[in-house]
Amino acid sequence: MIILSELSSVKCAAVICAAGSSMRMAGVNKEFCKLDDSEGSPTVLGAAVSAFCEIPSVEVIVIAIPPNSEETAHAALSPVLTDSSSKTKIFFVEGGKTRQASVFNALSFLTQYNPCYVLIHDGARPWIKPRLISDIIEAAEKYGAVIPALALSDTPKECTASIIISRTGEGEKNSDNKDEPVFIKTHLKRANIVAAQTPQGFKYPEILHAHEKAAEFDNEEFTDDAEIWGRFCGKVAVIPGSPENRKITFPQDIKPIRVLSD
Repeated sequence: MIILSELSSVKCAAVICAAGSSMRMAGVNKEFCKLDDSEGSPTVLGAAVSAFCEIPSVEVIVIAIPPNSEETAHAALSPVLTDSSSKTKIFFVEGGKTRQASVFNALSFLTQYNPCYVLIHDGARPWIKPRLISDIIEAAEKYGAVIPALALSDTPKECTASIIISRTGEGEKNSDNKDEPVFIKTHLKRANIVAAQTPQGFKYPEILHAHEKAAEFDNEEFTDDAEIWGRFCGKVAVIPGSPENRKITFPQDIKPIRVLSD
C-alpha cells in the first residue's frame, strides 16, 4: 500500500471489491478469470476497471483484493491501466473478512486523496458501461447517495430460511437444520421492490463516517453500502440500472472458466 506524503483532493474515486472467497465458484477467484477464450480477452477485474478509467473525473481507483494476491491482481489488469503515465492512479489494498470490512479498508486508504465522491463497485460486474458510471456520478452530486437498480420480473417471497439456488436450479438450504422444510414467510409485492446493482455512489466524507459507525456493530453485517448510508446518513436515491450490468456468481455465469495463471 502506497502512502502519500501530502494530502490531495480529487473529485471522484472508485472502490472495486475483488476480495471475496468465491465459495460459489468452487474457490476460483472469479475476478481473475478471463471473460472468454478469445485472444486478448480481458479478465473480469480488468474489464470492470477499464470502464472506470474511461471517466475523466475518476482519478483514483482502489481495488480490495485477497491477502497475498497483489501480483496476480496486478497481472489481471491491462498494462495500459497500470502504466505510470496513466491518468488514473490504481492501488491495491488487502480486503477484510467481509465485503463490508473490505470496503472500509479501501475507504480508509482514500483519506489521503480526500475525494468529493466515491463509487463502490463489485469487481464481479465486468459488463458495467461508462454511461451508467457517469449517470451515477451525476446523481451522487445531486442527491448525495445513489444506487442503480432494476425492477423485478419475478414475484419475490420472503422465506423462513435462506436457500442458495444456482442458475441450473440446483439448490442448497443455508441453515443449521438441513432437514427442516422451508416455507414462505411473506408474500411481497414486487411493484416497489428493485434489485440493487453497483456502482453505488456517495459523498465520500459521509460514507466513510457511516462505515466507521457500522464497524462498531460487531454482531450486525450490512448487506451493502446503501444500507449503511441509510442507517447512519439518510435517504438513498435510485436510478435505472442496466440488464447488462449483471454479476458473476456461479461458474455457469462465465464459460469457460479460465484462471489467469493457466
